[in-house]
Parts: sequence; structure tokens; C-alpha cells
Amino acid sequence: MSYSRLTRLIAIAALPVAWVVAPGRARTVACRWALAMRFPHEDLAGLDPATHAAFTAARRDALWRDGVLLGLTSGHRDFAVQQRLYLADQARGGRKVLPPQESRHVSGTALDIRPVEGAGWLSRHGGRYGLYRVYDNEWWHFEYRPDGPPVRQPHPSTVARWPTPDSQRPGNA
Repeated sequence: MSYSRLTRLIAIAALPVAWVVAPGRARTVACRWALAMRFPHEDLAGLDPATHAAFTAARRDALWRDGVLLGLTSGHRDFAVQQRLYLADQARGGRKVLPPQESRHVSGTALDIRPVEGAGWLSRHGGRYGLYRVYDNEWWHFEYRPDGPPVRQPHPSTVARWPTPDSQRPGNA
């Protein structure tokens, strides 16, 4: 049996208890419980509240409508963690990690999604939730952009050196 089927069965089994604990939100709660069993080390802490809500809604719908799992590999990163990742990336040629002042992970509005099937689902349906893939070379990286999709870039280094991650970039009218 696949992980996605097993996780969905766990969510179905948890529905009656979730309904008692959280009437009106039972599907969301049962989904959260089942995904916590599948991805026990996942950490949604530090996500911007709107990003958290969008991701929670997307993963609930992916599981219940299509049986697809959306896991979080990385969400919020503090400045020091992002700086370490950036410096390590620079030592390897520097094309995948933005400096902390430009990374939306630091603001809690970027999500690195797993597995590949989940990222594929989010690529197709994420716009409903304001979640968009922003780099061609990173199938896993999505950002919460409630104002609509950003212009997709080939890789993070093509957008480096902008003043802030939220600034308007050429072509993002």
C-alpha cells in the first residue's frame, strides 16, 4: 500500500474523533493528524499566518480531493540559518540560495514541498491558495503571493540583489 493511501485511510479513520474535537473543521484536523504521522519531523512554526492558512487549506484539499500528500521540508528559517545556507551555497558556486535579506523563507512566506507528486499537485492547483512555484530549477520551492503569480525565474541567482523579497521586479506589473 502506498504512503498516500495509508495516510488517507488514517485521516478517514480519524474523522469521527476530529468531528467531536473540532466540529466544522474535522477534515482539516483529521488531515493534520494523518500528515503528522506521515511527516513527523515537519515544522510549520514560524510561517506567516496567511501562508500557514493557505498551505493548510491546500494540503487538506490535496489529500481529500485527490489523495495527494503535501509535506513541508522547510518553511520558516531564521536569519542565521538562511545565512549559513547562503554561504555554503556560495562556496559551491552560488545559484540556489538567496541571502537572508532576500529570502522569503526568513519572512515565513516560502515553502519547500515534498514529495515530488505533492509539488506537482501544488504547481497545478496552488494558485487557488496564492501558492506559486517561482524558480524553474526548484520544483519544490513555492511562495505565498496573494496578489497573483510572480514571473517565474530560471533560478534564485537571477533575482538576487533586489532590495527586498517583496519589491516589484521587472515584469511583475
